[in-house]
Amino acid sequence: QVRLVESGGGLVQAGGSLRLSCAASGRAFSGYTMAWFRQAPGKEREFVTATRHTTNYQYYADFVKGRFTISRDNNKSTVFLQMNSLKPEDTAVYYCAAGVPPETQTNDPNAYSTWGQGTQVTVSS
Repeated sequence: QVRLVESGGGLVQAGGSLRLSCAASGRAFSGYTMAWFRQAPGKEREFVTATRHTTNYQYYADFVKGRFTISRDNNKSTVFLQMNSLKPEDTAVYYCAAGVPPETQTNDPNAYSTWGQGTQVTVSS
């Protein structure tokens, strides 16, 4: 089973950028769909973006389109989340997830089997 460790969170001013990393160890990384979710205090965990294991096709939540970019390096077993033009409402704990969800469930957290510990992103106004 793959294990995930996120890094790169922190405090940034509105309009700034952060790059999150998620390093995977264990079974073949390229065989997993990799996703980022986030959870703000008092809110449910929500889908941010994913890169499919079969096609590398990328999915984005509407609220991050044009601002966030997901990428993966299969040779380094790492997935990245580049976040630009950050807003205070992006403040949350960001989680990396791995799984083999059907395409129709790419944005469903219940479809992912493995999660990282999360990294805090705080955007000040």
